[in-house]
Amino acid sequence: MAGIRLDSAGQNKMKTLEEALLHLQRIHGIVEQYGMAMKRNQPTSVFVMNIRRQLPSLAANIKNQFGMIADQVTSVSLASSRGASEQVRLRGMREGIAQIRQALEIAITQTKDRHKVVDEHKAEGTAAESDDGA
Repeated sequence: MAGIRLDSAGQNKMKTLEEALLHLQRIHGIVEQYGMAMKRNQPTSVFVMNIRRQLPSLAANIKNQFGMIADQVTSVSLASSRGASEQVRLRGMREGIAQIRQALEIAITQTKDRHKVVDEHKAEGTAAESDDGA
């Protein structure tokens, strides 16, 4: 079995999810750079502005097909702009990024399950082979 074949809707959703995962990895890198800058007592405002700019674009990219995940991204974006201490803000962003990644991975699994295409010709050949052996 070489891989799962998906219908066109599944392929479009998978493309959106893969792009969202790449975007999320980029945001996660910025969040970790923010944490390192905070630990070294360096200026952190650049990182916060960059994160606040990246999160809404991620939400906009996935809003059409995955509205619930987009809402999670929006809530992390709002939490990143709240007036909490730096430590609380960093912890909230890390937890939010982890929740979004988990939601995207679940959406990938569900998309593969819902949109897989079964080749009827191959399925008939497999059923005939199993009947011959019995």
